[in-house]
Amino acid sequence: MKSFIIAWKDLKIRLIDRRGFMMMLLMPLLLTAILGSALSNLFDNEGLPKTIIGYYQEGSDDFADVFQKDVLHSKEIKDDVKIEIVASQKELEDLLRKQKIDVGIIIPNGWSENIKDGKLQEPKLITDPSKDIQAKIAESIIRSFSERAQTVAVSTKSVVTDLAKSQPENMEQVAKEVSVNLQTVATSNTDGIEKGTVGKKTVGAMQYYAAAMLVMFLLFNITVGAKSIVTEQRTETLARLLSTPTSSFTILLGKFFGTLLFACMQFSVFVVATHYAFHVNWGGDISQIAVVGIAYAICVAGLSMLIAAFIREERTADLMGGIGIQLLAILGGSMLPIYAFPDTLQTIANIAPNKWALTSFLNIMSGTSWYEILPVILSLSSAGIVSVIIGTFRLHAR
Repeated sequence: MKSFIIAWKDLKIRLIDRRGFMMMLLMPLLLTAILGSALSNLFDNEGLPKTIIGYYQEGSDDFADVFQKDVLHSKEIKDDVKIEIVASQKELEDLLRKQKIDVGIIIPNGWSENIKDGKLQEPKLITDPSKDIQAKIAESIIRSFSERAQTVAVSTKSVVTDLAKSQPENMEQVAKEVSVNLQTVATSNTDGIEKGTVGKKTVGAMQYYAAAMLVMFLLFNITVGAKSIVTEQRTETLARLLSTPTSSFTILLGKFFGTLLFACMQFSVFVVATHYAFHVNWGGDISQIAVVGIAYAICVAGLSMLIAAFIREERTADLMGGIGIQLLAILGGSMLPIYAFPDTLQTIANIAPNKWALTSFLNIMSGTSWYEILPVILSLSSAGIVSVIIGTFRLHAR
């Protein structure tokens, strides 16, 4: 009971601190609004980025004509890809230099002269280094068509050869039908890519940055909680508390619950505010959001006790809040989406508890089961409890 009295006292101190209120509640809402609106193009769910492809064909070629007509000008990609036909390689390079096109394709003379043997000459791709995605789109279109065309050529030759051995009466008609059917496969417009999401729904920019700002600003409770303990040590507030008939463990647990209560309040207010102010959909099961949020709050509050056990000056806590928290925020995906990181950095990011909380919130938004998020809930809670135990015993001994 005394622990909760101490926790309530700490909570009231933080609530009447205007600077702390601005930092912990208003700032994350403001940043969510700014980042969610400004970076919405990174989360565009409507399809591929618009791509303008310059096309130059050096000579007459039947397969190149089919590629241009049935693939590049197909209705399936016309909303995402625009084709500019040019008369020379120089014109193509000039358009790319003036950024009137995103990427250039040059089909060499005699592109398909060896297609019967399953070979196509390598087309040339002229790219702009700043438009890597558009270059990959063009490369994918060419590779997809080339692979299908070569497969069709080899298959047609093999089938016709086998038919010739059996010598059917309508050999010529059968061979023609086989060739036509296989060519239909080669010039089909499908790109073999099925778009989808990990969960049942996609996550928009406002949703992502709402979750990202939430986990980042909850991290600041680590240093705020630790700093409050160090401050009370310096001002001898803890010493006066210890002079009362209250055990040191009760006092330290009260400090932990104070940080935990504020983190839970911050979490609740933020979720409600973003839902009504920015129409953020936090997922179909709010109980999942609540449980992950509480587990993360336990982890944060526990880490605050652990940090307090190893520092002795308030400026050390400020330094950790200024540099350490920002590094964790970057690693955890609060500044840029985690999927944009290199593989090595994504592996290193696993040390950040906010990364696991953010990933769980995003999974809940897109639709996930309790089975998928249970390991994260247990891990965050366990990390917080272990930190509380270590920090409490070390502070008690000190």
